[in-house]
Amino acid sequence: MRLGQTSIMLSASKFLSSGLGFLATVYFARELGGSVLGQYALVLTVITWLGIFGEVGLSKAVVKRISEGWNQPIFFGAAIIIFGILFALTTTGVLIAGPWVNGYVGADVTIFVVILIGLGLWSSLYNAVLQGNHLVHISAVISAVERTIRTIAQVMFVVVGLGLTGMLLGYAISGFVSGVIGLLYINIRPMVPGREHIQSLFEFAKYAWLGNVSNRAYNSVDIAVLGLFVTSELIGIYSVAWSIAMFLSIFGQSLEGTFFPEMSKNAGQSGSGTVRKLTEDALRYSGLVTIPGFVGGLIVGDRLLLIYGSSFQKGTIILVILIGAALLYAYLRQLRNTLNAIDRPDLAFRVNAVFIGVNMILNLVLIWQFSWVGAAVATLVSAGVGLVMAYYHIRSEVRISIPLRSIGRQCIAATVMGSLVFGLRQVIEPYWHSQPNIVFVVFLVSIGAVVYFGVLAAIWPDFRLTVTNNLSIKKFPG
Repeated sequence: MRLGQTSIMLSASKFLSSGLGFLATVYFARELGGSVLGQYALVLTVITWLGIFGEVGLSKAVVKRISEGWNQPIFFGAAIIIFGILFALTTTGVLIAGPWVNGYVGADVTIFVVILIGLGLWSSLYNAVLQGNHLVHISAVISAVERTIRTIAQVMFVVVGLGLTGMLLGYAISGFVSGVIGLLYINIRPMVPGREHIQSLFEFAKYAWLGNVSNRAYNSVDIAVLGLFVTSELIGIYSVAWSIAMFLSIFGQSLEGTFFPEMSKNAGQSGSGTVRKLTEDALRYSGLVTIPGFVGGLIVGDRLLLIYGSSFQKGTIILVILIGAALLYAYLRQLRNTLNAIDRPDLAFRVNAVFIGVNMILNLVLIWQFSWVGAAVATLVSAGVGLVMAYYHIRSEVRISIPLRSIGRQCIAATVMGSLVFGLRQVIEPYWHSQPNIVFVVFLVSIGAVVYFGVLAAIWPDFRLTVTNNLSIKKFPG
């Protein structure tokens, strides 16, 4: 598997579908306002956290065991049994706590929560099987198809006036369709497992589950706590800023998904040398998009949020802080990925435990003291703490070298880009008041992208070589 090409395929599919989602979010923001977007974000937060208890880290365990190439049908069968039992338990709990869930969100959403948890668990299972079987690109395409269907369905339902219900219904439909597609691509038929196979999954999952909590904490603990302190309108604005930061994180996430099966396979075959090289390559490119995104957020973040509506501009500082957090977390994810790949989920567990503890404590304290700005700062600081601890643990297992020169070149290119874009904005903006804001933003972002990658190609030979190798059509496997 050509890792560069696979990462590009994953990123391209996610960027395209997320771009469509970006346009849809602009429409939702203008049509429904921040309050409904806030309620929708709270529903997704509830699903996210309940999904943790319905999965308990099993998806990562399934990827690990299936990627090893032994007893794949049996491990698949074991995963189906465990997921089914956990879904039944989670559903029972949701139905019992239905009134509390509805009160927290501010709408009657219990049935949707149950449905979406079930679809989410199935998505976790089939994606884990595909990734473990080195079909990461198929998993990425299915995810992109799901997001595209979700966006189209949600827009259609909102147009006819269904509001929050329409957005949740569109989410459910896309999950069902992608689940059917995922089933078609699984080429492993489940077999009845023995007790030792179920135990093997739990042996890995007992550490890996905290990795899922860590990702969920990073993605939604701030919104969950904000739901206790601020209005749904502010939550809606915060979620929009967060979605932009996540858009910039797509390439780093693709690297994580691409590299894990290969590192897991090579950890048992080639020793630490190959794993070290893969880890350093992942770190080298993790900030490729997020670093210039951070600089761009500083310069045009207010204009970008204005696309959603004038009230969203108050979230500019939130946007900048969250992009910074996304950058730190991108590097954290890669290091944690390596720990799991070399079968040291216990060390990844420690990293996740510290990250989650710091994140939750800081969110509670800082949101209480500084409202939504405190939530963004809590996410940034906890990502930094987690990164430091992950590096400490990885150095005891794999003697990696941080590719500071590569990261430095990305920072230099981003600084050049930022200086030019800032100058252009100062010159052009006084004459742009009567023109569409979105055209101005697209113009500045496009100029920035061309300058950034142009400068990067000029000062970083390895980048030029990587692009040439991975975009060469003749080098694709036949």
